[in-house]
Amino acid sequence: MKKSGVLIIGHGSSSADWVKLVDHAVGQLDLPVPVVTCFLELVEGRLIEDGIRQLESEGVQRIIAVPLFVASGSTHIDEIGCMLGVRQPPESDKQLKPIETKAEIVYCPPMDDHPLIEEILLDRAKEISTDPASEVVVLVGHGADEGTYHARWEGLLQRLAVAVRKRGGFKGATYGTLHPDNLHMRARAVSRKNRALIVPLFLSEGYFTRQVIPSRLQGLAYAYSGKAYLPHPHVAQWLEDVIKRALYA
Repeated sequence: MKKSGVLIIGHGSSSADWVKLVDHAVGQLDLPVPVVTCFLELVEGRLIEDGIRQLESEGVQRIIAVPLFVASGSTHIDEIGCMLGVRQPPESDKQLKPIETKAEIVYCPPMDDHPLIEEILLDRAKEISTDPASEVVVLVGHGADEGTYHARWEGLLQRLAVAVRKRGGFKGATYGTLHPDNLHMRARAVSRKNRALIVPLFLSEGYFTRQVIPSRLQGLAYAYSGKAYLPHPHVAQWLEDVIKRALYA
């Protein structure tokens, strides 16, 4: 049998605290194979090719690649797939070349609406809730302006809104996105008659959760903690679940 290893791929950030949160989550894993965390950009010495070479140096011949991303609607999911040689580059970016490796690549799905991710969002909503029967949850995703990526985001947000409403006993749940820019409009419609609970779909707190989302909600009444997925323990549990499914498939 081929020796397996795990490559966990985050977007990357210039913030050391952002990277530490990712490393802490990965550090909680209990797996019988080598695990390397790398990033698409911004973290020098820990890019995707660096991670692949590290696993190769440990004799890994089968790489379980896990994109630590919120949604399949991210263009980065396909970009990483192209770099791993498991997806074709889009017509708009034929210059994107796969990283050379002899290892077999098993490319796993991102977080999307995995049951553990639903639990994170439900917990974030409950943390700012006072009376679910009179509250409407507004999920906030990055979104995408058009095409397949837009459709993926819409489908994901619709499914998560239904799950959060049902499981949390809330009066309602809806969603808004930054792309297309419809968050203010949708949150305003909710806040006219209900207490709006704003819950972001972002891996970690940062520019989008601290600045962009509040700026889009100016003038509205709402409850918002700004908490993202990390450092919720379910992130590590999600990683372990996805990895073990691929390892023992």
